[in-house]
Amino acid sequence: MKTKEIKYKYDKNGRLLFTKQMRKEFTILFPMMAPIHFTILQQVFNHYGYNAKLLTSTSPEIAQTGLKYVHNDTCYPAILSLGQLINALQSGEYDTKKVALMITQTGGGCRASNYIFLLRKALKKAGLEHVPVVSVNLSGMEKNPGFHITIGMLRRTIAAVIYGDLLMCLKNRVEPYEVKKGSTEELVMYWQDKLVKQMTNKSGFKFKDIRRNMDLIAQDFGKLELDQTRKIVKVGIVGEIYVKYASLGNNCLEDFLKKENCEVNLPGMMNFVLFKIDNRIEDINLYGGSFLKKVICKWLFNQCMEMQKSFNYSIKHYTNFAPPAEYSHVKELVKGINGYGNKMGEGWLLTAEMLELVDAGYPNIVCTQPFGCLPNHISGKGMIRKIMELDSRANIVAVDYDAGAPKLNQENRIKLMLSIGRENMNKEEEEVAV
Repeated sequence: MKTKEIKYKYDKNGRLLFTKQMRKEFTILFPMMAPIHFTILQQVFNHYGYNAKLLTSTSPEIAQTGLKYVHNDTCYPAILSLGQLINALQSGEYDTKKVALMITQTGGGCRASNYIFLLRKALKKAGLEHVPVVSVNLSGMEKNPGFHITIGMLRRTIAAVIYGDLLMCLKNRVEPYEVKKGSTEELVMYWQDKLVKQMTNKSGFKFKDIRRNMDLIAQDFGKLELDQTRKIVKVGIVGEIYVKYASLGNNCLEDFLKKENCEVNLPGMMNFVLFKIDNRIEDINLYGGSFLKKVICKWLFNQCMEMQKSFNYSIKHYTNFAPPAEYSHVKELVKGINGYGNKMGEGWLLTAEMLELVDAGYPNIVCTQPFGCLPNHISGKGMIRKIMELDSRANIVAVDYDAGAPKLNQENRIKLMLSIGRENMNKEEEEVAV
């Protein structure tokens, strides 16, 4: 039986559209960032009839592919995420006439808003301009007849974010102290699979489901046998969102820190989601805008805040760990230090996360700085001196990540920070003993 020929359609500006026919027949590739979150998110898209495929390759060729087709003055996250997509198309694993690419579009002042245009330009250069690109955004910037974000999809996506945050948080808190090696990873995989099955069977994304699941997850992690007498340096990771979470972007930073006998604290995505929604509400308050958009943003903000409160409740009541600070407290920490008008990229939130980490007992911080991200350098590297003046416990190192930065140099800088962290930890123990 002959397959039906694909009919390509274009909008009035000549943009190739992702059609309803493509939705049925095409595989949609999207780049990796946070493994736990994105594995769950992939199943959300599949539940709604999209054949989504998460790219997990961390081959060194990806950066070189990105440099070949994307201008080298573009920020490093763009080079990697776009390079990963094009590298997948050129791998021979996929039929390029039956595949589409998906990428987020923020709509703000960050260059991430332009990734989609850079990707189309790169595809043309690679002779792959027949591959459609789908924009995932909440600003209505690009619409495709074969792709729609529904309320149900949005609710499942938010659930995927909060579940991912909880599993990531508890994994990082527990794993360095586990008595039975591998037990933490087994529990993460168990819950990841269970949550995916729930959300593909029309459950797991409602408030009552999320609250119940988070309580059960925290209880399971609280039952793991731990040896908390181990002397372990506590390290926080902050920075540009892609390089902070993606092992491809930070040269497997989390794995390196674990080998160095560290407990890693990686702030969750929910604060970033709340930060972006909060900015849209503030923009309408200051400059005017759609009343309906403001109502929707407020509803979404309140939904996310309720989930974050449940998140903290579960950790507080079912584990021996202190829960992370809520968004409102994190926002208050940075008041008078970095203005709320600084909202490009991670904006003031990056500074606030460093302050919150020091306050929470993670004074040793790696600030991941990708090439080409000016907001990150201002709110990250540019605020380190101020933070260290405010709190003498802060021990922060800014590490640059780009295609030409040697991994050995990055690790040596981090090791120097860790050596200071160990000295400070030993001094504190001596003072307590005295």
